[in-house]
Amino acid sequence: MALQWLMLTYVVAAEAVVAILLTLPSPKPLKNRFVSLISLILQPALCIVPFAGFQLLDIYWKNEHRLMCTSEVCTAAERDRYEKSIYKAQRNVILCIAACLLYWSIYRICKYQKEIQNLEEVEKRHKSQ
Repeated sequence: MALQWLMLTYVVAAEAVVAILLTLPSPKPLKNRFVSLISLILQPALCIVPFAGFQLLDIYWKNEHRLMCTSEVCTAAERDRYEKSIYKAQRNVILCIAACLLYWSIYRICKYQKEIQNLEEVEKRHKSQ
């Protein structure tokens, strides 16, 4: 069961690194090539959004059908286990939301960079005329 969360953690870490690299100042040719490379990768990487959504639904379903341990009948170990599962679920929700937000951020950064590049080309054409 933990394999999907490990995979999602690695994806979020990779997305964070890519977002940082996209926002760092760098020479124009290098930045343009990096943006075009990331733009090519973005379409196949879109599969992370439905995957994270499915994981969110899974967390919601498990939360709705989880046995509550709030009465006096529960032992201390059962309460600890219940609280630990709640904390894990909260961590996983944050992980899913981070995956979607980072993907969207990378998409918007690439789109803005391409628009800037197109506007610079138009400006060069107007100056040359």
